[in-house]
Amino acid sequence: MAVIAEVKRRSPSKGDIRPEIDAAAQAIAYAEGGARAVSVLTEPDHFGGSLDDLARARAAVIVPLLRKDFLVSRLQLLEARASGASAVLLIARALQPSELTELVREARALDLTPLVEIRSEGELDAALRAGATVIGVNNRDLETLVITEGHAEQLIPLVPAHCLAIAESGIRSAADVERAAAAGADAVLVGSLVSAASDPARALRPLTAVPRRGRDRHG
Repeated sequence: MAVIAEVKRRSPSKGDIRPEIDAAAQAIAYAEGGARAVSVLTEPDHFGGSLDDLARARAAVIVPLLRKDFLVSRLQLLEARASGASAVLLIARALQPSELTELVREARALDLTPLVEIRSEGELDAALRAGATVIGVNNRDLETLVITEGHAEQLIPLVPAHCLAIAESGIRSAADVERAAAAGADAVLVGSLVSAASDPARALRPLTAVPRRGRDRHG
């Protein structure tokens, strides 16, 4: 299982997690712990992030970097590219289908991988119609901030095998990673658990040791 480890100082659901995080040092620790990619929150008001965090992480590590923010425009894609991102988060429910399709296309034109986040079968369909091949399934409802245990496990088997499927939110232990693997996830995105850890590399290692199982082909 690939683990995407997140640089996350605070969140609307948890409040302060570790406000003093240094993005560069955290990214280095994640890479040492076996993270296959690093997610950097760049939203300042609710998550305490910035584009400078992304640039500092890029200067520190060579692993792929995801700009995680509420991205709705080409300008934000350009910012992500200029700050060293390899990938960008696009939230299906925050965009009209035509907007999602256009941003997926524009991200690829900028050599950015679009990770399209969904929470329903309808949003999965919209993501696939937009051309997404990296699908994140969020256990958290972004409107209520409530995590529904097992939600990603229900939708991940529906993601076509030619796509990468990522389980997001609510990953608190290796057992959670194992459940995501059993559902067919290729990766997990882990935020609070590793951001709060005093030794992020050590916290990551049990998660990265979980074997990937793959999915049956659909469609």
